[in-house]
Amino acid sequence: MLLVLYFSGCASRGVTEVDANALNYELNYEIGTIEYMKPVVVKDNGNGTFIGAISGVVLGSMVGRGNGNALATLVGGLGGAYVGNEINKANALELGVVLDSGRRVVVITKGKNFSNGERVRIVKRNGRIYSVEAL
Repeated sequence: MLLVLYFSGCASRGVTEVDANALNYELNYEIGTIEYMKPVVVKDNGNGTFIGAISGVVLGSMVGRGNGNALATLVGGLGGAYVGNEINKANALELGVVLDSGRRVVVITKGKNFSNGERVRIVKRNGRIYSVEAL
């Protein structure tokens, strides 16, 4: 099992990971330079709250008996919902980009580090931002 985990980690290093939704679609891109960056927080879409609440209820139901169990289940559900909501919030960056065409755009991206003046490629599918990548 450890060997499988080790080799699967090696196989993905240095290779761009692509969403399955990108298959069999024509993707377009524009190139530009980052003019400014601003940190933003992407709100939870509800998934984190739901998963946290379910996990909290399950864990809370394992504690105590009778009324104590009901209280633990309630507290577990509420606590799990709060924690799930906070965890599912994502730190992201708002990037102001001056495209090579001269047009200015703003894009939100998460999970990547950029710096002012860096050249980026903005990949789009059907007019929607698919990814922002450093060049």
